[in-house]
Amino acid sequence: MTMKTPPLHTRVAMCRTWANRTYALVYACVILALLNHHFHNLNTIISISMLLSDVVLAFMWATYQAFRMCPIRGRVFPETLAQVVKESDYPALDVFICTADPYKEPPMSVVNTALSVMAYDYPTEKLSVYVSDDGGSQLTLFAFMEAAKFARYWLPYCRKYKILERSPELYFGSEPAWLPETSDIKLRYDSMKARVENVVKRASVCVDYITKDRELQAFTKWTDGFTHRHHPSVIEILLDSGNDKDITDLTMPNLVYVSREKSGAMAHNFKAGALNVLLRVSATMTNAPVILTLDCDMFSNDPQTPLRALCFLLDPSLDSTLAFVQFPQLFHGINKNDTYGAEFKFVFQIETAGMDGLGGPIHVGTGGFFRRRAFFGSPSSFVFPKTPNPRPAHLLNEPIQSKEVLALAHQVAACNYEIKTNWGSEMGFRYGSLVEDFYTGYRLHCQGWKSIFCHPTRAAFLGNAPKTLDDLLNQTKRWAMGLLDVCFSKDSPVTFGIRKLNPLWALCYMHYAFWPISSIPITIYAFLPQLALLNSFSIFPKVTDPWFFLYVFLFLGAYAQDFLDFTLAGGTIQRWWNSQRMWLIRVLSSFSFGMVEYLLKSLGICTSGFNVTSKVFDDEKNRRYEQGVFEFGVASPSFLPITTAVLINLASFVWGIIEILRGRSLEDLFVQIFIAGFAVVNGWPVYEAMVLRTDKGKMPMKITLTSIVLAWVLYFASSLAF
Repeated sequence: MTMKTPPLHTRVAMCRTWANRTYALVYACVILALLNHHFHNLNTIISISMLLSDVVLAFMWATYQAFRMCPIRGRVFPETLAQVVKESDYPALDVFICTADPYKEPPMSVVNTALSVMAYDYPTEKLSVYVSDDGGSQLTLFAFMEAAKFARYWLPYCRKYKILERSPELYFGSEPAWLPETSDIKLRYDSMKARVENVVKRASVCVDYITKDRELQAFTKWTDGFTHRHHPSVIEILLDSGNDKDITDLTMPNLVYVSREKSGAMAHNFKAGALNVLLRVSATMTNAPVILTLDCDMFSNDPQTPLRALCFLLDPSLDSTLAFVQFPQLFHGINKNDTYGAEFKFVFQIETAGMDGLGGPIHVGTGGFFRRRAFFGSPSSFVFPKTPNPRPAHLLNEPIQSKEVLALAHQVAACNYEIKTNWGSEMGFRYGSLVEDFYTGYRLHCQGWKSIFCHPTRAAFLGNAPKTLDDLLNQTKRWAMGLLDVCFSKDSPVTFGIRKLNPLWALCYMHYAFWPISSIPITIYAFLPQLALLNSFSIFPKVTDPWFFLYVFLFLGAYAQDFLDFTLAGGTIQRWWNSQRMWLIRVLSSFSFGMVEYLLKSLGICTSGFNVTSKVFDDEKNRRYEQGVFEFGVASPSFLPITTAVLINLASFVWGIIEILRGRSLEDLFVQIFIAGFAVVNGWPVYEAMVLRTDKGKMPMKITLTSIVLAWVLYFASSLAF
């Protein structure tokens, strides 16, 4: 009698699947009734506007239901892996970490990310970490030279005491148990941190910190003509598993610093271009079959994460079309109630689980374990491309530090290497969108590849979330522009995706691609009913009208299901409230600006493009963030739609109450007063920042005055229209 091997993973449909499907059918019927009512009452510009807003909302709701049709809950069992695969048979793993600006993305943060993955519970001779510095900064290179020295002590320490938090900053910040070597390790870490931060503060590398001639030689590449947009490729092997040992005489993982060549107009494609260079450079050196992509601030929080990914990638029972295993993007340091809804629970946890049952989640830009071959063709007719041939046969046995291998690595990192090739279109990470992660995952899925969502109990990675409102709005504006790039490309989910993917999967991608158009109905609902109320004009059914109850059902039904999804995924009531409030703010502000900038870009007018989100915050901002206080502080145009909307809604709400006190029927105005009141409640942090606060994070007077002027202009314009 033979014993059956325990499973590597389990995947089951969530129990609320059928309830979601039944409710979707009922809700769809009510929406169709509302739209039919609108069509039979089209007689003014107001009725046409309300129809437009409700059609867009209906479309976004309909596409969103695809996420709820087959959500999956999965578990992995890495302890079973040893029964299926020997450790010596684990595939080699290349880790890609991208950074671009040492002042917005502090080198010590990037160093902590690298150290946390270098310390994985994984054969070190099979592990390579490649750091892409798209800013070409000698400060970042110096930081990693220091990290390479510290790693010789840190990795053995983590292995010996089975440390879980292998980012030194998080580990020492969590008041760890004091072990025999802890004092010495912390002293070494603090010394390294002080040197790196001193170099960043001075904006130059101190020669006194350089101990080897080879290190000093590396910095000679930074000449007077070296800028972040114009410089030669820089590739430095800081640790070589073939030669370097830690203090216990065990092999160290490879650690390679890469800054691709840039030359004026060729300095483009942003993160996707940097990742493609890493794909080619790593192919010339280690060519691992599995690749992990990480943002520079996404520390590893679980040393067994690669083994969890292998539970899928090495499972012979799974479809061979599996391209990547996606872990959720989670964050540390978010305040208690997540003031800015920055954890994006719906995007990174709920919706990814929904797509998992349809073919696989999107790639969220970090925490994805990819099969390398997925970047070079479809799974059905896979043939490794003749061009490029990253490592000729005669170099296969050459060490990564050999002149021939390094020469080839510099060649594939050249800025003109991709000219007249399929890089960025058919190979590698895809160009053409500011959300290269979303676009790449989508294109892989359209080629026939699948993906899987892995959400273990212990977070695999923890990153930094934006801690100011302006940073968050700029980030989501960039997402909006990138999604519109995909929406109106030749690969649009509407025309291309619907033919390549199953219908529900395609609807999920449509929902994301059309995210920015949510700004149309929200803008209409934020201004039109309120301006109508200020002009004593009723545009909704009376409370006694049966159609009133249809509006009540649609509003409460949507919010109730949203609330259930959020809380069942582990969210709190306060976090849900902040999440829905921030959704309204993002849609009204960053999505609207994203649509405008996309239009300007389409007309050939220069726009802001890609901006790195700052990971640096001063103590005062951190204090306000921990207190849950909104951070305005800067005179950002992104605040104008929000402040104008809250002013008009407050005026409308007050005027509606006055109208009722004067004897106007509440039945006529109830819906408009309710919408205005709902906006007032959501907008309280804005009122507080405009009037009550005196700290540096208050609303700038320039924004407040401009919003007052805009509100008056809208009111006078509406008085002419009504």
